[in-house]
Amino acid sequence: MVVLMTEVLKLITSTILYCKDNSIVSLYQEISANKKVLLLYMIPSFLYCLYNNLAFINLAAFDPTTYYVLLQFRVVITGIIFQVVFDKKLSLKQWFSMILLTIGCMIKHIDMDFSVNVFSAKINLNSSIILIFVQTICSCLAGVYNEYLLKEQGANINIFVQNVFMYIDSILCNLAVFVVLYMSEISKSDMFRNVDPSILLQPKVIIIMLNNTGIGIITSFFLKNMNSILKTFASALELVFTAVLCWLIFSIPIHMNTVLSISMVSYAVVLYSQNPVQNARTKDRMILKTDTIKRMLIV
Repeated sequence: MVVLMTEVLKLITSTILYCKDNSIVSLYQEISANKKVLLLYMIPSFLYCLYNNLAFINLAAFDPTTYYVLLQFRVVITGIIFQVVFDKKLSLKQWFSMILLTIGCMIKHIDMDFSVNVFSAKINLNSSIILIFVQTICSCLAGVYNEYLLKEQGANINIFVQNVFMYIDSILCNLAVFVVLYMSEISKSDMFRNVDPSILLQPKVIIIMLNNTGIGIITSFFLKNMNSILKTFASALELVFTAVLCWLIFSIPIHMNTVLSISMVSYAVVLYSQNPVQNARTKDRMILKTDTIKRMLIV
C-alpha cells in the first residue's frame, strides 16, 4: 500500500511540475504521441515495483547498514549491464574501484570475533540473501534500462513526461502485484489481515512516501544528465550516514568490519571519481565547445 501510494504521489508531483510551464492538454498530447515509449517504460516500472516492495521485506530481515552495504553489489552488475547496453568498455581503474567496492560489501557481512585470541570470521548466509540478490538485479536492470530510455528512445521527450510514463506504469504494476497477492494464499496470512488504510496517515509513513517521491524524481534527473554507474557510486555514500544514524537512532553498534567496509567503499568512490564514465552526449558537447572556441580564436 505504501509503495502504491508513493507512486501515485510521484505521478501527481511530476504532473504538477510539468503543468507549471505547460498545459494539461499538452501533457495529454505528449502521452498520445509517445505511446510506444509509454509501453517501453513498463519494463523498468515492473522492475522498480519489485525493487521497492522487496526493500521493505529485506529491511525487516537486515539492519539498515547491512542492507545498504549488501545492495552495493549492484555496482559491478550495473557495470556489466552498462557495457552491454551502451557498448562502452570500462577502464581497469574503473573496474578496480567497482571490485574494491564489492569486496567492501562482502566484508560488512562477515562477523569478526575479537573476543578470543584466534581471529575467526563467520559468513552468515540465509534465504534473505536470495531476496537481496533479486532486489539487486532489479535495481541494476531498471537503472540502466531507465537511463537508456531517457537518453535514447525518449531523448526528445520532456523529462517530466517521461516520469509520468514511468509512474503510470508503476501504478499499474503495483496494482497487479497487490491483486495477485490478495487472491493468493498470502491473503490468509497476517500480512493482509492487519492491513489498515489509516496506516497511510501516520506521520512516519507520510515521511517515507515523501522521501521516496523525492528520490524517484531526483533519480530521473541523475540518469538523464549523468549515468547509472555514477548513481550506484553515489548511493554507496549512504553507508557512512546510515551507519551513524543507526547507531544514534537504533543503538546498532558499529563493529570493526563495518568501519573497514565503509572505509573501502569510500576509497572506491574516491578512486572512481578520478576516472569516471562520461556520457557520449557530454563528450560530444565538450568537443563541440572546443571546436567553437577554436573557430572563434581563428576569426
